[in-house]
Formats: sequence, C-alpha cells, structure tokens
Amino acid sequence: NLAWSVIFFAGRRVRLAGVELALLWATILATVVAFFRVRLLAGLLLLPYLAWTSFATALNYAFWTLNP
Repeated sequence: NLAWSVIFFAGRRVRLAGVELALLWATILATVVAFFRVRLLAGLLLLPYLAWTSFATALNYAFWTLNP
C-alpha cells in the first residue's frame, strides 16, 4: 500500500501505480480468501481494505485515462 502512494504521488507514475495496485488487489483478495477458510471474521475484517484498494484502483484508472 505504501508503494502505491510513493509511486503515484511522489513519483507521478500513474501507469506503474496502476500495475502496482493490480498486484496489491490480487494479493489482498488471495489473503481474504485464505482468511475466510480459517475464520469468517478474519476474512470479513479485510473486506474494507479490499474496498479501499478497489476505490484507489478506480481513481488511478481515471487519472490514467484522463491524463494521457
């Protein structure tokens, strides 16, 4: 998560930040699935983080498409 902030805000590399977000999103999703298998509450507690990352991905995509 920190890497995205550095890449996006400090580095101003929107495309690279999008790639990093895609990897982060996939990793969080895999973690959510793994945690659900162990304990339902653990998986549920990670859903807001997945939602935030999805929102950040949408914002990153908007910047990418609106600023070629």
